[in-house]
Order: sequence, then C-alpha cells, then structure tokens
Amino acid sequence: MTNASTRAPLGAAALSLAGVFFLLFPLLRPWHDETTMAGAIAAMGSSAWVLSHYAGILAFILVPVGLLALRRRLTGTLGEGLARPALVLSWLGVGLILPYFGAETFGLNAVARHAAVEPSVDLLAVAEAVRLGPVAAISFVLGLILVAVAGVQTALAIRRSAVLPRGSGWLFAVGLALYLPQFFGTPALRIGHGVLLAVGCLWLAWAMRRAE
Repeated sequence: MTNASTRAPLGAAALSLAGVFFLLFPLLRPWHDETTMAGAIAAMGSSAWVLSHYAGILAFILVPVGLLALRRRLTGTLGEGLARPALVLSWLGVGLILPYFGAETFGLNAVARHAAVEPSVDLLAVAEAVRLGPVAAISFVLGLILVAVAGVQTALAIRRSAVLPRGSGWLFAVGLALYLPQFFGTPALRIGHGVLLAVGCLWLAWAMRRAE
C-alpha cells in the first residue's frame, strides 16, 4: 500500500478518535457545583477531572491530523484553496488552546488536591485566576475562534471539491463553532454538544473513507 493510499484511512481514523474524545470530555467530566469550595474540590481534585480533560486535549490534537489528510485528498480540486488555510488555522488554534487545557487539567487538579488537606488554600480564587487571566483567556478564546474558522473553511472546501459528499463537513463545522458558547451551558447542553461534535467528526471520517 502506498503512502498516498494510507493517508485517507489514517486521517479518517484520527477524526473518528477525535469525535470519541470530544464526547468523552463532557461525559466523564465531574459535574459538581464549582461555585462552592466543596464542589470545586470534589470536581477538580478527582481523577475523572484529569481523565476527561485529557480526552479533550487528545480530541483537539487529532483534528489537525485529520484535516491534513483531508487537505491532501482535496489537492487539485476547487476546494484546495480553502483546505490549506483551514489546516494552518487548525494547527494555530490548537496550539493556543492546549496550554489553557493543560492548566485546567493538571494545574487545577494539583491545587484542588492540596486544598483538600490544607483549608487555607483558596481553590476558587486560584481557579478564577487560572481561567480568567488576560493572556490565558485571550489565547484560549482566540484559539477556539481559529479552530471554528478552520471548521467552516473545511466545510466550504468539501462543498466546492465535489470529491466528498457536499454536506459532510457542516456538522463538524457547527460543532467546532459552538465550542466556545457551549462552555456557558448546562451539563446536559454540554454533553449534547459533545454528541453533536462526535457525530460531525464521525460523519466526516466516513465521507473520507467513502471517497477513497
């Protein structure tokens, strides 16, 4: 099997796994009341917190891997001009997102575990500082915006290419575009968004395999 013939299956596999991890993030995340010290310690100090957030990290890492294979698949089509910048924006966006995810995953977990045995540690204040620090917050929001734009460009590239089913990228694009606003939703809404994005990733992966 040539390198060219293996790219689409590997890219489809990456997107399929990304979809699974996008769903596991809200499903495994502990949903305690994080406005209270007890709830924040129970959520952030748990192993489920680390596992769920690490699933989110893996999901974002795998998205550009899938888009790289898709860009190669669209080479020579009318969609190539959009697929290339979509790939670049996805890499940049994920690069800005991951440091924030890392602080949430490992930093807050470590502080929460310490706060569980040391009452003087103000976990709520630390969590707010980590999440709302200007540089961290701006980088995270900008990263999510870049990923959202990459998703829309991907959907448009697929539509123009006439290689994959025309609508196979739109659910993927909508899921990425809603990633920032879903953070302000209820646990049920966030799990629903995880389902939406998982289906979008799996649908796009299926379309890539079908177009081999």
